[in-house]
Amino acid sequence: MSKKPEADIFAFPGFDPNIVTDRVREFTEGSIAQSREAYARFKDQAEAAQKTLETTLEAAQSTGTELSRKAISALRANTDAGFTHLEALFGAKTFADAIELQTAFVRQQTELAVEQAKEFQSAATKAVEAMVKPTKAAMEKAAKDTKAA
Repeated sequence: MSKKPEADIFAFPGFDPNIVTDRVREFTEGSIAQSREAYARFKDQAEAAQKTLETTLEAAQSTGTELSRKAISALRANTDAGFTHLEALFGAKTFADAIELQTAFVRQQTELAVEQAKEFQSAATKAVEAMVKPTKAAMEKAAKDTKAA
């Protein structure tokens, strides 16, 4: 009698380990490619955000300097006007002349304060626009890129 070969009880009929290995390799390669693409997008977005921040800070610095110059100029003009007014008051010959000088000075300083406030408001508006412009452009680009993707 011939001995029959015993069946391998651990064998999986129709199971080819090479196919599984190929599938795992394909999946891994695909995952690596997706990870590289995601990293590249993240890196590009981080660099864009950094450039936007740098541009915004540069705008803030330059507009802050401009506002400081305007403030110093206004302070200087107000101080000069105050000293000029004091000299005029010391030169007044009568009380009526002093009251007239004081009234004119108050009116002039009020008009000057309104003018200076308008200049500051205009400069501050330009400063805010200059600081917001890079961020606004970056947000619009990001929204456009998101729609395209």
